Amino acid sequence: MPFASARDLADALQVSVATVRRDIDKLHDRGLARKVYGGISAIDGATAHGVFARSYAERSDVEVAAKNAIAAEAAGMVRDGDAIIVHGGSTCFRLGERLARHNIRLFTNSMPLAAMLGEIGTCALTVAGGDLHREPLILHRQDSAEPFFASKFFLSAQGADEHGLLESHPLLVDVAARYAETADRIVALIDSSKFAVRARQVSLPWSRIDTVIVDDGLAPEHRAMLEAKGVDVRIVTVQASDG
Repeated sequence: MPFASARDLADALQVSVATVRRDIDKLHDRGLARKVYGGISAIDGATAHGVFARSYAERSDVEVAAKNAIAAEAAGMVRDGDAIIVHGGSTCFRLGERLARHNIRLFTNSMPLAAMLGEIGTCALTVAGGDLHREPLILHRQDSAEPFFASKFFLSAQGADEHGLLESHPLLVDVAARYAETADRIVALIDSSKFAVRARQVSLPWSRIDTVIVDDGLAPEHRAMLEAKGVDVRIVTVQASDG
């Protein structure tokens, strides 16, 4: 289900946000699209270009080897007894898989990760409360303050540039900011392809990120930029046979 925010559509169509929201209501009422938090989502497998972000299912099948290597490195940062936050997203899901049977407390807003950990995991699990947002498959309540405090907050992003981690979905921007306030250390899990993706909003600036784990496809200029921002950059080697 590709997503586009009302603001992105207003800019692309050169109309007001209010006009876009009225049109979204009409499309939703006619069953041609789904009205979601902050914008509109396609239905029935529709494809989209430009302002739309890939769905969770689509992201899961992209850069799999890099995501596996990044998740393995991130898992090595977790120690017995840790309390951690693992955000929604396909790379973070792979991290959760590796931590399923560790002696830790894990908080997540990811429905796929929570379901998997509930079925096969032995770690202590806390799941975010609130409404289910089917894209990007996270639980969220707009007016709730998360009571969970963690040693580390692991998150990914749709894209990245010199300003920080980028997202198109406004809900993901809001959640990243909230969870960042409750963690001692923030760790970004992003494959090198994310530096070619341009999303509208900065979810977290580099000044808030302690560590970036990224694959060895990272361009030298992007590594130099991250290091100049004071970010600890960890490069992982991708094995071509990973699936």
